[in-house]
Amino acid sequence: MSKSRLDRLNSLLRKSKLDGAVLNPGPTLTYLTGVRFHLMERPVVLLVARDRSPALVLPELEMAKVGQIPYEVLPFPYPEDPLAWDAAYVRAVQALGLDGKQIGLEPRSMRLLEFRYVKAAAPEAGFPDASEALGELRLRKDSHEIEAMRKAVQIAQEALTALLPQVKVGMTERDLAGELVVQLLRHGSDSEMPLTPIVSAGPNSANPHASPTERKIQRGDFMLFDWGATFGGYISDLTRTYAIGEIEPELKKIHSVVQEANAAGCAAARPGSPCSAVDAAARAVIEKAGYGRFFTHRTGHGIGMEVHEDPYMRSDNAQILEPGMAFTVEPGIYLPDRNGVRIEDNVVITESGVDVLSDMPRDLSVLG
Repeated sequence: MSKSRLDRLNSLLRKSKLDGAVLNPGPTLTYLTGVRFHLMERPVVLLVARDRSPALVLPELEMAKVGQIPYEVLPFPYPEDPLAWDAAYVRAVQALGLDGKQIGLEPRSMRLLEFRYVKAAAPEAGFPDASEALGELRLRKDSHEIEAMRKAVQIAQEALTALLPQVKVGMTERDLAGELVVQLLRHGSDSEMPLTPIVSAGPNSANPHASPTERKIQRGDFMLFDWGATFGGYISDLTRTYAIGEIEPELKKIHSVVQEANAAGCAAARPGSPCSAVDAAARAVIEKAGYGRFFTHRTGHGIGMEVHEDPYMRSDNAQILEPGMAFTVEPGIYLPDRNGVRIEDNVVITESGVDVLSDMPRDLSVLG
């Protein structure tokens, strides 16, 4: 972790005409400092003022973490007594001269708890949406980040490979989801995983964001696994779909269509192309096969320290793909009350094309 990330943030703040930024615990704060803080009842914020050492407001019990940050940070610790917390925020804001300034924040991450303390300490400040500037900060992954994601993919693939021989008719989705979590940990995932595994079969697989239930697996089902691992704070997010015994011909067909759409989306991912081109390539395959109305979501989303971040592979996104951008390619077909299929891979844009990090077989295999 180097000061270069803070320097980049300062550059983005200048470009966005922001005087500073406020971050509470989450990926961006960790990205900037290399230190993890928990979202809890004790409010923690990093206050950044352009071209100055940041201020960190935190409970006294967390002070040891300040020494882990690889550049100067001004600490403003507070004791257990909540009546003393406001004063720490006031001191931090005054030290950076941020009252009356434009302090950017992340609307998707900033909690009301932390915001109230900062707002009370800087009553004359404005708090514009800094999503664009802060999203740009983490948008292009360096080689260390990419290797961490590659390792997270490897862990996830090895975990599911270990689980598949255990899949039997009569097991429940919840049984398999629990065992998949165990396998992820056994194969080296960080304990904080990117998502609770989606394990869905039969009609439940037609719900893209199903939660595992007590439904028992039956012959003729599709069995969908959407899962991922975390390594060094970076994630993987994969999906594979299998058959339980013999399945009807139409299900074989839609699996083949989705497999083709996945390949088309990956092939369309290249530097200089818009995100919309990836979505269009995958969607065209599914629409040509007559299943366009059953593909109900975007083709992909960015990955890195979060399971959903920029850039997004959707039809209206003209953002140009650049080397270092990492995202999923995950077309699907969902037949309501019947079965669904999705195939999801993780990719990174390179100088000349795309690096597909995941290589677990995509062909239709029969389990159980």
